[in-house]
Amino acid sequence: MSEKLPVIAILGGTGDLGTGLARRWAQAGYEVIIGSRTQDKAEAAAADLKKVMDARGVAAVTVRAMDNLAAAQAADIVAMTVPFSHQTSTLESVRSALQGKILIDVTVPLVPPKVARVQLPPEGSAGQIAQALLGENVRVVSAFQNVAAHHLQEGQGLECDVLVCGDSKEARAEVIKLVEAGGMRGFHAGGIANAAAVEAMTSVLIFINKQYSCHAGIRVTGLESH
Repeated sequence: MSEKLPVIAILGGTGDLGTGLARRWAQAGYEVIIGSRTQDKAEAAAADLKKVMDARGVAAVTVRAMDNLAAAQAADIVAMTVPFSHQTSTLESVRSALQGKILIDVTVPLVPPKVARVQLPPEGSAGQIAQALLGENVRVVSAFQNVAAHHLQEGQGLECDVLVCGDSKEARAEVIKLVEAGGMRGFHAGGIANAAAVEAMTSVLIFINKQYSCHAGIRVTGLESH
């Protein structure tokens, strides 16, 4: 009997990054819930995603729409793709529904308009903010900050590695499974404190993207002997 895949909710999942992850995971056979602050906005994003996937011949996918709280309650694993300015309020609204679960925090502490300059918060990183706010009964894993939404939306072929940070090695391993299901390579990158380095790299990549008119990512090298 094949292993039952976890249900994944993506809070604030109506943007390019959220729907890009939703597409990748739905294509891999996961049931995905797109969450938003309002049900109608989530439904519109889910409908648009299904149209795109139908047009490209990707059938038999399961994508549902709910408000953020209902999505967090219904999921086994929760991802959050909201702007830094909405991170705390979103987490506070779903904190009870996240207890005992894995939260994949994709938040980057960008401070407009200077998003190409590293500006980490006093707490160290967005990942550390999430872990402190939610408590030890929620296993926060920081990931996907360095992946361009543009490439996720393509649905295939993505030469980008994902650094996965979190205090629970088991939770990191679960998230690495999702990274690989999305067509990327995932790597254990240490505890949640190390998320500061990964989040900071996003601003560096934004600068590179502007400088060279590209959608840059990162690759880990030197693994041939392992």
